[in-house]
Amino acid sequence: MAAATKRPKVLSLTPAAIARVRELMAGKPGVAGLKIGVKKGGCAGMEYTLAWTEDVGKFDEVVEADGAKVIIDPSAVLYLLGTEMDWKVDKLSAQFVFNNPNQKSACGCGESVDLQPVPLERLEGLKV
Repeated sequence: MAAATKRPKVLSLTPAAIARVRELMAGKPGVAGLKIGVKKGGCAGMEYTLAWTEDVGKFDEVVEADGAKVIIDPSAVLYLLGTEMDWKVDKLSAQFVFNNPNQKSACGCGESVDLQPVPLERLEGLKV
């Protein structure tokens, strides 16, 4: 029997993101978690989506860390593979930031990004 290959991590959360998601979830009784996806839009081509969900779909990816639960829409997995989600606070804003190796560029206003799906050759040999 062949040894199983470790499954690639779709998304990781920084301690700041864990704390913020956990804090937000505390005020939302009955939610399953924060659902993350991507959609076409903006001047760079794609936008991240964030929404509360009460359900975990059959093909959703679930990331849990210290009481924070993030659910990845299955259509976003190949765009988010290897992404780190962070929570940044500065003088003018507080927001989730995605450090995504699949991002090729972003628009000047920061509202949209150019994301490329993970090339299939990077997935060869991995069980996904």
